[in-house]
Amino acid sequence: MVRLVCAWVLVNGLLLAPSWIVAAVYDGPFPWLSVEAAIFVGLAALLPFRRGSRTLTWAASALLVVLAAALFANLVFEQSLGRSLDLSLDLYLLDAVYRLAVGNSGLARTLVGIAGIVLGAAALTALTAWLLTPSAGADGRSRSRISRAGVALAVAAPLLGLVGLAVPVVRERFVAPAAGFVRDQALQVRETRRERAAFAAELADGPTRFADLPNVLASLDGRRVVLAYIESYGMAALEDPEIGAVVRPVLQTAHERLDSAGVQLVSGRFTSPTLGGQSWYAHGTMLSGLWLDNQARYEMLLASERETLIDDFRRAGYRTATVMPAITTGWPEAVRIGYDDVHTSRNIPYAGPPLYWVTMPDQFTWSFLAGLLRETSGPLFVETGMVSSHAPWIPVLPILDWDEIGDGSVFEPYRLADHPPEEIWWDVEVLRSSYASSVAYSLETMAQFAERFLDDRTLLVVAGDHQAAPWVTGAEGADVPVHVMARSSDLIDPFVAWGFAPGPLPEPGRPTHRMDTFREWFVRAFTPLGGEATSPPS
Repeated sequence: MVRLVCAWVLVNGLLLAPSWIVAAVYDGPFPWLSVEAAIFVGLAALLPFRRGSRTLTWAASALLVVLAAALFANLVFEQSLGRSLDLSLDLYLLDAVYRLAVGNSGLARTLVGIAGIVLGAAALTALTAWLLTPSAGADGRSRSRISRAGVALAVAAPLLGLVGLAVPVVRERFVAPAAGFVRDQALQVRETRRERAAFAAELADGPTRFADLPNVLASLDGRRVVLAYIESYGMAALEDPEIGAVVRPVLQTAHERLDSAGVQLVSGRFTSPTLGGQSWYAHGTMLSGLWLDNQARYEMLLASERETLIDDFRRAGYRTATVMPAITTGWPEAVRIGYDDVHTSRNIPYAGPPLYWVTMPDQFTWSFLAGLLRETSGPLFVETGMVSSHAPWIPVLPILDWDEIGDGSVFEPYRLADHPPEEIWWDVEVLRSSYASSVAYSLETMAQFAERFLDDRTLLVVAGDHQAAPWVTGAEGADVPVHVMARSSDLIDPFVAWGFAPGPLPEPGRPTHRMDTFREWFVRAFTPLGGEATSPPS
């Protein structure tokens, strides 16, 4: 009987641990009992004392541990990405998590961590199964008591659940986390199937979009366009009092310098399709003009013949390139999208050190981009992503002399700067401070690039890709800042007409545009119609 009680305590703890964490962090109601734990242990106690029953108990225990791990993963998704785990779509992220761990902690520590997780899961499975398997020497009276206890648990648990549905106070204490999770997963599978069909129809509607539009992007007059993303740069970086106190002065000072240098700056807001991570959804949404808020939509876009902004620029006679220092493996998506030149960490000539997850600092990436612009005389479109502001937001580097950047070896002294990531991951205050400093660094390098290298034939559009993890910033929405810089007014004016405000900060009350509106607006805003530039759509 003691083993049965211990089994109940263990299973109850496994299923309720995520709820206890949330209750502790957010000072919410603390649940006492999991209805499923009582049912699970009760049914296990009713199994006959046979070898086959032991095998079933071990299998059920393993399934229980997997379910508990899924509940914990769901908690991580809610706190880092602002959404629930979707097992039908999100398993591919295991590779991304592995690469993030290697970048932050190294291969050896990552493998040790994986081994620890596997051994821990195996130990929990074995302990649960052992507690649920009565001793072979148990007498008939003991077995009878165990069976009666099992009946009591199996019957009482559903009754508690029914009472909880009717009485709010009880509902907060007697919960069914596993049942809720399984139900949500089933609903997500159904919703994914429905959405796939709807998105397939959307993809089939005008795959070429602007193929018949004459003089596409002719108002650019062959001037170069750079579309850049700053990692994890959301509106929280400007609106949170503590973080904004670090970031906003950098933008305001930068604006003063840019204005003195003859560079115009306007700012606005976009709504990103993602929150906390998965930057490629934002990139794909901006390029395609389609709302890509999950992996199914992203993969369906890549598998389709739908054209993107890359095709629009190519049709206008532009050479297209991408500079993505975060890409460390093969990138077949770049072939599908159709860039003429692809620059990733594999072929960007960076001789400096990796900085934990960050493959190269933003100042080097901007310097490399300046070289591309210098070497290309014809029309050029470049899409790029800056990664110094990627979690865990360390180390934060100083701005070095641009003339000494070279191949990046000048960054060698900063190889092991700041705290190792594993020392700060759970210290939210340190993470918030590091986040603010890293975003400030990224914005300062952006501004210095524009001040030094932006000529009168280049348009620079810089957007945040998504908000940082909500558990660090407290971000609730998915809005990100957008900054547009150019020396020529005719490149800036369409953005002002679209609602952007002069200056370094998005103004309250101005329109916020979804990222999927950018492609069509941009093409029509810079394409003449009957000899006149089109009015940007509202």
